[in-house]
Amino acid sequence: MSNIELALSMLALLLVLMSIRIPIAIAMLGCGALGYTLLAGFPTTLNYLSTVPYSKFSTYDLSVVPLFLLMGELATRAGITTELFRTCNTWVGQFKGGLAMAAVSGCAAFGAICGSSLATASTMGQVALPEMKKNNYAGGLAAGCLAAGGTLGILIPPSMVLIIFAVLTEQNISKMFIAAFVPGILAAGGYILAIAIYVRIFPKSGPKGEKTTWGQKFRSTRDVWHITLIFLIVLGGIYLGFFTPTEAAAVGVILTGILALTHVKLTFGQFKDSIIRTAVSSAMIFMIILGADLFSVFIALTNLPNLGAELLLNAEMSPYLILALMLLSYFILGCFMDSLAMILLTIPIYFPIIVVMDFGMSVEDTGIWFGILALVVVEVGLITPPVGMNVFIINSFDKSLSLKESFRGVVPFIMSDFARVILLVLFPPITLALVHLLS
Repeated sequence: MSNIELALSMLALLLVLMSIRIPIAIAMLGCGALGYTLLAGFPTTLNYLSTVPYSKFSTYDLSVVPLFLLMGELATRAGITTELFRTCNTWVGQFKGGLAMAAVSGCAAFGAICGSSLATASTMGQVALPEMKKNNYAGGLAAGCLAAGGTLGILIPPSMVLIIFAVLTEQNISKMFIAAFVPGILAAGGYILAIAIYVRIFPKSGPKGEKTTWGQKFRSTRDVWHITLIFLIVLGGIYLGFFTPTEAAAVGVILTGILALTHVKLTFGQFKDSIIRTAVSSAMIFMIILGADLFSVFIALTNLPNLGAELLLNAEMSPYLILALMLLSYFILGCFMDSLAMILLTIPIYFPIIVVMDFGMSVEDTGIWFGILALVVVEVGLITPPVGMNVFIINSFDKSLSLKESFRGVVPFIMSDFARVILLVLFPPITLALVHLLS
């Protein structure tokens, strides 16, 4: 068996293991170890496993993972979603579809502190879905806006998937965070625009709410000043160069912990549970990183990425056509796999190819731009059938809502995502301008 045949065989085995729900960390570690052993020998694999995990996990950059996870846990415990939703509703609830717009805005705000798509969808769904149901919103629109709004947690920094991408591709985490900011705001704006258009076409799907005065608006904003302050200190500190991502995460944990203590009287038992959940999630992510690293090393040794790049370059295909095919593959994979699995499976193959393509940018800029594009396309997988984890989460909160209706409700938001991807591909400065400005 040639090296390329071995690489393709291990990729096929990996897909089979993931399809039967073997944990992705175990699947990648097993396929990587098997392939590496067949290629380089068992002693070499043992040597890798005895040295690389320590050197990989003792790096300073990875310390940001448990800190941001703990920050998200404490933010969830603090129960800030209710206040965020109430404030956003005070500002936009008077418009047609205002509650749905408030839900998307609340998801964006919570995602900026939480960093997890599933947690954002889950916590905001529990708050906003009953309110929209009480105000006679169409079930599809209510479920669709919350499922789509939840995806903002994967894009708006801090994002765990963004951090993992940066670690795997050796990109600067701070620059990745900066690059994700404008596309994240664009995503929230696109979803709100999709709601506005949808309720114009179907007026009864999202009725107007009560009109509020400017005084009520500003008073409601005052109620979330502490959340705004945490956001400005943590992400503003990163963007302006005052903190490294790890330092910013540590500051965020302290501030969010103080908020949880003063806001909901966080008990020791709840704090202990947050620590345990953070430790479990961190261990899972670290195992995934180890599995992905071993699998990436194996794939690199087979020379598959270099061969792929060489074939594509010799075919004289346009770099943008190659990029389009890669992004299209994410849309297809998103129907069957979760977001993290897609990133881990494709990055070892796609990234070495994309950085040697000529897009008129430096290698670093190309890497950052592709990372954000991949993340944007991957987030669509969270709301597309049949996997669509965010849709399943929102649907579980309302048993009267059919899964078919929920998936129909995300269609306008998927269309918004398609338009946003095209915009980011055609105009890379949308992603990179802020990076250059703040570097």
